[in-house]
Amino acid sequence: MHHGPRTVVLDGGRIVGFDDAAVDVVDLGDVTLMPGLVDAHTHLVFEPGGDTVGDMTSLPREDLLERMRRHAVQALRAGITTVRDLGDRDYLAVDLRESTSGLLPEILAAGPPITTPGGHCWFLGGEVPADRDALIDAVAERLARGVDVVKVMATGGGITAGSSPHQSQYDLDQLSAIVDAAHSVGLPVTAHAHGGDGIRDAVRAGVDGIEHATFLTADGAAPDWGTIREIIAAGTYVGVTAGRLLGDDTPPTPPHVIKARAFLPQMLREGARVVCSSDAGIIAYKPHNCLPYGLPEFQRFSALSAEAVLTSVTRLAAESCGLGARKGRIAPGYDADLLVVFGDPTSDLTAVRSVSAVYRAGTPVDLSVR
Repeated sequence: MHHGPRTVVLDGGRIVGFDDAAVDVVDLGDVTLMPGLVDAHTHLVFEPGGDTVGDMTSLPREDLLERMRRHAVQALRAGITTVRDLGDRDYLAVDLRESTSGLLPEILAAGPPITTPGGHCWFLGGEVPADRDALIDAVAERLARGVDVVKVMATGGGITAGSSPHQSQYDLDQLSAIVDAAHSVGLPVTAHAHGGDGIRDAVRAGVDGIEHATFLTADGAAPDWGTIREIIAAGTYVGVTAGRLLGDDTPPTPPHVIKARAFLPQMLREGARVVCSSDAGIIAYKPHNCLPYGLPEFQRFSALSAEAVLTSVTRLAAESCGLGARKGRIAPGYDADLLVVFGDPTSDLTAVRSVSAVYRAGTPVDLSVR
């Protein structure tokens, strides 16, 4: 980390170097310049606190796409310059990614998550029977539609009626079919997985990332250290979703979540690659600008230094999304996605919320309308 004045030279949306003697510069004042944040797990199509199932089964594409655009702008104004959308309806995130209307974060799209009939997030339209051929066809469909990553619901989830987070939806053979089909055409796979069996099977199938990795049981959480060490040995990224706004009406952290995060410090000490992301949109206190607000919570769970927490939402998050060669650092050749904040976030993580300026590919973001 560089302390003191520093002039970053931009050209064509990229950082080309540093020249403290340059004269044609924009003086940002007494601030901290850092890479733009990367939210590796978000759902732009979800309205926080809204009727998720009703909206997904009834609203027109045009309405949902406009909502997603609004949410993307909200994230960008908070300094989130890259978002990986891990579940939409009708491949709308692909459409938004290709849009040329207005300045948006860089968007990586998964399309509808692959899930069992009636399984977690079935209402996004990604229901696929637990059959190898059907699952291989589902990957081919996503490739044809232009996704950047394949998302699979290896276990159930909390927002879907009749779905149990600790129970598996696909077995090892079925998950392997998805991973093999995706990897054969250059697509990464990340798996939503809460229960221990689902996490183990997803890792052994060769997924690139595990979302949540809470090791939930029917009545709490119980980490399986054998599986955790397989995660570490495989270099699988673990996405911990901690972003949320805290207010008078925000419920306290549930006891099962506290149990599910109690093993994070040891997991990190043993070498796990853990990314902090938001799961924005999934619930009322997770609006699409919530990632910066989750950093102190993530620090409490993880026992990491402030600098390591910042790395988890910049360089490491970019690497988990396959963008490590051009995102997440302020270095020559990297995208000029920049966040400027008042204060020093390496000593106080809440400073990340005090946004002075945001640049997306070298273009300043209009912060005047929230």
